[in-house]
Amino acid sequence: MNNYKLIIQYDGTDYAGWQIQKNANSVQQEITNAVNTILREEVNLIGSGRTDTGVHALGQAANFRTEQELDKPRFLLSLNSVLPYSISVTKIDKVDESFHARYDAKSRSYIYLISKIKSPFYKKYSLFVPGFDRYDFGKLKSHSKLLLGEHDFTSFSRKISETENKNCVIKHIGWRNQKHLVIFYIEANRFLHGMVRTIIGTLIHSVKAELNEDFIVNVFNDKDRESAKEAVAAKGLFLFKVRY
Repeated sequence: MNNYKLIIQYDGTDYAGWQIQKNANSVQQEITNAVNTILREEVNLIGSGRTDTGVHALGQAANFRTEQELDKPRFLLSLNSVLPYSISVTKIDKVDESFHARYDAKSRSYIYLISKIKSPFYKKYSLFVPGFDRYDFGKLKSHSKLLLGEHDFTSFSRKISETENKNCVIKHIGWRNQKHLVIFYIEANRFLHGMVRTIIGTLIHSVKAELNEDFIVNVFNDKDRESAKEAVAAKGLFLFKVRY
């Protein structure tokens, strides 16, 4: 059995997330349909993880198995010609038959874009925060560092969650302040449903309201979603890379 790994970019604006679901358009379904059409067989497309409604990807990973030996450049060209313009497969590799896009992932990283100016070109893919330049970036970074390491992220996940284990290990976190955009970066072994957007919303609130580090510590300790703040909009979030 041949096993192929895909690297995928997509604009999640018009999709109900990555995962196939009833009565909704998903990225996984679009790619599965395209692969099935080209190969004339039904494949099981396995993603590295879910992304929520409206979230984008620069480096989603997925794999599928087939008895067919593919001409990779030709297949990649055919696949992109069938897929809508909002989805692009940028790379295909043949991998070991045992490779599993989800279970073999060592870490996943996301970026979030915040616009400091009102711009029609940033609107679709970033959150506009007026006056963000006046925020204390030193405090924003110091509050963010409190999330590093292994913690129980119950307060940062949705109340209704399929996952009982809420412990995650944050490996890297940071902010890059550019001329018109601020880029937030976070990498972890795993993420809970809605976790990244809730972290960002809570960190922004902590600095805007001029709260000290005890606020973040208390949010962790409460283990209650009500203690954290409102999640930021999905449109600024991108699954950046999956590491194996």
